[in-house]
Parts: sequence; C-alpha cells; structure tokens
Amino acid sequence: MESHKRVKVSELLKREPGAEVLAKGWVRTKRGNKNISFVALNDGSTVKNIQVVFDMNSFNEESLKEVTTGACIAVKGELTASLGSGQSVEIQAKEIVVLGPADPDTYPLQKKGHSMEFLREIGHLRPRTNTFGCVFRIRHAMSFAIHKFFNDKGFFNLHTPIITASDAEGAGAMFQVTTLDMTNPPKKEDGKIDYSQDFFGKSANLTVSGQLEGELGALALGEIYTFGPTFRAENSNTPRHLSEFWMIEPEMAFYEIKDNMDLAEEFIKYLVKYALENCMDDLQFLNDMFDKELIERLKSVVNTEFVRLPYTQGVEILMNSGQKFEYPVSWGTDLQSEHERYLVEKHFLKPVILTDYPKDIKAFYMKQNDDGKTVRAMDILFPKIGEIIGGSQREESLEKLESRIDQLNMDRETLWWYIETRKFGSAPHSGFGLGFERLLLFVTGMSNIRDVIPFPRAPKNAEF
Repeated sequence: MESHKRVKVSELLKREPGAEVLAKGWVRTKRGNKNISFVALNDGSTVKNIQVVFDMNSFNEESLKEVTTGACIAVKGELTASLGSGQSVEIQAKEIVVLGPADPDTYPLQKKGHSMEFLREIGHLRPRTNTFGCVFRIRHAMSFAIHKFFNDKGFFNLHTPIITASDAEGAGAMFQVTTLDMTNPPKKEDGKIDYSQDFFGKSANLTVSGQLEGELGALALGEIYTFGPTFRAENSNTPRHLSEFWMIEPEMAFYEIKDNMDLAEEFIKYLVKYALENCMDDLQFLNDMFDKELIERLKSVVNTEFVRLPYTQGVEILMNSGQKFEYPVSWGTDLQSEHERYLVEKHFLKPVILTDYPKDIKAFYMKQNDDGKTVRAMDILFPKIGEIIGGSQREESLEKLESRIDQLNMDRETLWWYIETRKFGSAPHSGFGLGFERLLLFVTGMSNIRDVIPFPRAPKNAEF
C-alpha cells in the first residue's frame, strides 16, 4: 500500500476518475448492508468527505469490524465517478489498513449535534468536528492573509516581547512572571517583595500589547506590524473575553489619523475579501449550520464605505435614539458593545469608525486634540461584534506625553525608553490593534470567542 503516495481529500475531490489512489483519514460515518458498505472519510484538508465504497464480495465483516466512527484508516482503491449525489468522485476500495481504532462505545463524537459547551469539554477532540475544522482552516487563512497584506505593502514584521516590565494599557490586569519562591519571597525593609532578586532583577509580566515596542520599530523602520499572543488577567467569563489571545498591531511613522483610518478600513476589507475568495466551502458550512446571514454580511462589508463619525456625534445619536440601553450613555462615558452595535446595526446599517474620543477614557499615548478634551483615537465598530479595531495617532510631543503620564500617576521609570523616543527624532506616527479572535468571530459567525481559538485560556480553564 505504501508504494502509493497519499493524496489529500481536498485534492482527490478535484481529480478526474480513473487512477488508483491512496487516501488516509478519519471515519465520519459508516453505513451499508451485507452487499456493500459506504464510509465517509475526512482528513481535515476540507470540510467535504470522500466516499469510500466497499464491495462486500471482496471484504468480509471481520476485515471492516474496526472501521467505526472516529477510527483512522488508510484506503487504496480506484477513483471512480460517483453514482450518488453529493460528490463527483468516490473510491472503490481494494485494500484497507486500520491505522488507529476508536472504541465505538466510548468515542465521544459518535452522534451529531453536540453543544458548543460539550465540545469545549473535549478540546482534545473538537478539531475533528466539521465546525471546528472549518473554524481552524479559516483561522489559518486569515493569519496568512494578514502577513500577505502587510508584506505586499512593504511593512516589516517585528517580534515584540512576550515578557515585559511595562503595562501598555495602564490596566494593571497582568500575569506575573517570576522565579521567586512565592510562598516565601525575599522582602525589602518596608515589607514589599524584593524583585531585585528575581530572574529579571525587577517585576515582570506577560504582555498585554506589543504596541509600545512596535512604536520603537516604526520610528526606525517606517512601517511595521506585530502579530503575537497577548495576555489579560481579567476575571471575565464572558463570550467576548479570553485570557490569552492574539493581536495584530501595525505602527506607521508619518501617518496622521486619516492615514490610519484609511489603512485600517483597507486592511479589514482585504481580510474579509480573502476569506470569501479562499474559504468558501468552510464559510458555506458555517452559514448553513450557524448563521444564515454570514456570507451576505461578509459581502456587505467588502462593498461598503465605512461611516466616519466623531464620538460626540455618536453620543448625540445614542442619546436621541429613544432606545433603552442597559448602560446609560452621556458624553464622557466609555461606549459599551450595545451602544456600538446600535450605531452599526440599527442607525447606519454599516461599519462605523468613531473618532475623537474624550481623553479621559483613552490611553495615555494618544495624541491630544487642540480642544484639550479629546484625543485622535479611532475605533472601528462592526455588526454583531462592536469594536473590532482600536487605534490612534500617537502623541509625538515629549511635553504632552510626560504631562499625561504624570496626570495618570504612571511610573516614568518603567517607561523611560518610550519617553526617550520623543527626545530623539520624534515624528508624527499612528497605529492600531486588531484582536485576531474578534476578527474570527466576525468572519466565522461563531458567537463565543472560545470557539475561534484552538485551546482557549479563560478563568479556571487551562485544561488542554
């Protein structure tokens, strides 16, 4: 059997009948009678199965006894035109080897229609389902498209640190990294932990963002992007939060806020278009099974010019909407998902880029407007998701940056290197962050962020 080279199912389904082929994969279903057996075989290369036909004159019951749902098999046979509906070709089996049996009494994926909650409990097996095969293939395609988009534009991929001593967001919800014995840590005279004796000689954490380091790259290389894992130690058990997730963060020297918005809109349209052009089988499955409007919604984003709206006008629309919100809205409030989705789904019926937010609800590094009250921020709001991209023009003025850091009682010492970039050849620059899993929620139509990452990390959840 090994004299033949295995052909992936995705490739077999495109071939003309006639050749002898070798396929390997996992059994999805098996049915038949004493004369003939049909096995649906899937190898993960596509959501579609290939049908394998066993003529029971050539095979006995014993030889197919271990060919059960979940078993891994290798099949050699002739690729023939399919008589049944659903596929153009099938394999008329001549030889079979069971590579890995699956006990039909205990294999958890025997039946269809498992809940998402149940599948999260068997994270080691859920990639075998059609749904998660689709999601993870789309995840790969989006990852590739992100690198292609920036590479084709002349951006450089910068690897920013996962372990850091700074908190980019000022949020404080960070995972600590230490080699100290935390049951008996060394103490200073004031009773505080003496981190000078730790591995890095200071307190260190897992990063919440690669942005600050990304800015350093932009002020040397011009246009860079980061794409890496980020971590938040918020105790949030919601369908929108993960403790470990991936972020794409471009930073561009000489970009003003409008350039930033133009790039962000072009970027997200490119990604959605790429999914429509390269992942249609997977999207169609998710559209049919989970979200009947998915493909139409994706197409509408590609073909629509995003609305650009100052925060102040957005708040006026919300306050005059007559809508009852769970969280009251007024100028100066940080908009919640319900507010963002109202603007997108009810008022404008298209994606919205909100700009010029109050400085008090935004991060210290955002460029201040001349009004003294707002900053040059921009958030892109999407249907079903709310905020999908957040960004801003960065504050290039040393004086204004230091003043803002002091206002917020932030530690200048841990940010000394960031501040110094404003002393030596500062330049106007901008950037934004796209949460990769937020993007995938939109592109796949899934409703829980834990279902678009292979191994979700959340409070009390790090099993797989």
